[in-house]
Amino acid sequence: MSLALRDSREADVPAIARIYGHWVRHGLASFELDPPGAEEMARRRDAILAGGYPYLVATDAAGTVLGYAYAGPYRTRPAYRFACEDSIYVAPEAAGRGAGRALLPALVARCEAQGLRLMVAVIGDSGNAASIGLHAACGFQRAGMLPAIGWKHGRWVDSVLMVRPLGPGPATPPEG
Repeated sequence: MSLALRDSREADVPAIARIYGHWVRHGLASFELDPPGAEEMARRRDAILAGGYPYLVATDAAGTVLGYAYAGPYRTRPAYRFACEDSIYVAPEAAGRGAGRALLPALVARCEAQGLRLMVAVIGDSGNAASIGLHAACGFQRAGMLPAIGWKHGRWVDSVLMVRPLGPGPATPPEG
């Protein structure tokens, strides 16, 4: 399958909302219980972009959005300013077709180019082998687990924490 990666556009928001909505309703990757609408997803996208973070989409040859990934601040306190958290979602019909494997390394590269030093993945559900495997394949290491931190779909759900150094990581002080 032919994939193209690019910066997200405002016109992608309905597809992004559809993809995310599916996983909110049917999955455990997100701990939201009700899917936000396109207007809310547009607001969230705008906030990510206003913060200077990348927001990417993967499309097929016809231009259909197959998945998206973005980075945002890990936490708001100033000492965390060199760390970011990634989010990545792939349309259910595109699972296993390479969109995630294309998006995550591109997101990592963009964050490294911005001088960020650590990317954190907070993965919903310790049984989410696809996301854990994708992150591991892209150089993330498991940093811990928050057991039974969320309640969704009638059961307790863990969060797996994975991290990946960016650029020189902690080897040198950051600039700025």
